[in-house]
Amino acid sequence: MTTYQERVLARFATEAVLVTAVLRLPLVALIALLGTVVDVDHWEPGVFRGILVAYGIAATVWLVWTARKPVGRWAGWASTTVDLVAVIALCAASGGATSYLLPVFFLLPVAVAFQYRPALTATLGAASAIAYFSVYLFYAVRDDEVDLPNVVYLYLGFLLWLTVATTGLSFVLVRRAQTVVGLLDVRRRLVIEALAAEENERARLAEDLHDGPLQNVLAARFDVEEARERSDDPALAAAESALRETAVQLRSSVTSLHPQVLAQLGLSSAVAELAEKMAARSGYTLHVGIADVSRTHEQILYKVARELLVNIDKHAGAKNVTVSLRQSDSGVELSVEDDGIGFDTDVLAARVGEGHIGLASHYLRIESLGGTFDLTSDPGSGTSARIRVPLD
Repeated sequence: MTTYQERVLARFATEAVLVTAVLRLPLVALIALLGTVVDVDHWEPGVFRGILVAYGIAATVWLVWTARKPVGRWAGWASTTVDLVAVIALCAASGGATSYLLPVFFLLPVAVAFQYRPALTATLGAASAIAYFSVYLFYAVRDDEVDLPNVVYLYLGFLLWLTVATTGLSFVLVRRAQTVVGLLDVRRRLVIEALAAEENERARLAEDLHDGPLQNVLAARFDVEEARERSDDPALAAAESALRETAVQLRSSVTSLHPQVLAQLGLSSAVAELAEKMAARSGYTLHVGIADVSRTHEQILYKVARELLVNIDKHAGAKNVTVSLRQSDSGVELSVEDDGIGFDTDVLAARVGEGHIGLASHYLRIESLGGTFDLTSDPGSGTSARIRVPLD
């Protein structure tokens, strides 16, 4: 499996861990209500409350932690192990075989089935079944008034069936996720190949324009200048002016097709030059924080920067624009922010339907490389775009 596929699957698993963390708090609240809604004869009420409070605090801390930063593959195992220990302890402290908490064992395998961890689901399901039977057996041996009825074996059978069913469901989810990731990887490769072909074609076209039409225009201008030295015909002056303007336009087209500063000096210098040029054109105050970065996906990042700055020039009416470019161990990040009029990001889908695919196409390219494109804006509060691409 490629690094890209592993990264996407890890993101799926991280989202599943976060969803489970969100669902855990209502479960703790429902357990706390058992003592008030149903008359439960607690074996150790103080111990029960202490375990429940500790479990609730741990669940809250875990939710905050997973919401703030990505977690590794260990998260599913660690969190569900704590769940199992907490439920067993609560069940034992609240009356064991006579406890209303026994059905909670049925919930644990279901909760982890969506974490893309078949082995974890199977392990937790089997542990839940064994723990359920062990708690009941402990009280049956300890207390002569508690028997081991046949329904216990029936519930044990239900738990084992649930373990097999949820493990199969988790396995299917993993297979489907791998299929989706494989398709995403194919799309990513196709986009990269298409971009490479596009860049080669743009470079070839820029070279042809430079060596062909531009040189012909410059030669014609030189001939017209020589003719003007021998004649004061106003038509020659107009022709020279038109040829001069055409040469400027051709040079601009060549630069746009294949920026020489990008090819020769790299992304940092090219973005800095582009930002200064757009600031001079639009009249806003430019704030830059551009560091030297690797040449990873420089063509795409340069196009994104140009698209964002052109949009600011056309639509934002901004007074201040901040452009930053930096590199970390995980990737290269480009940020473009303005204090302009902003817009409703919900209209982007409608704009794509109307044929305006500028930002949408760049979003697809960044995503296909395994990167992220975060665009936030609201009417009247400016726009912020953060793009990150991995180093690989």
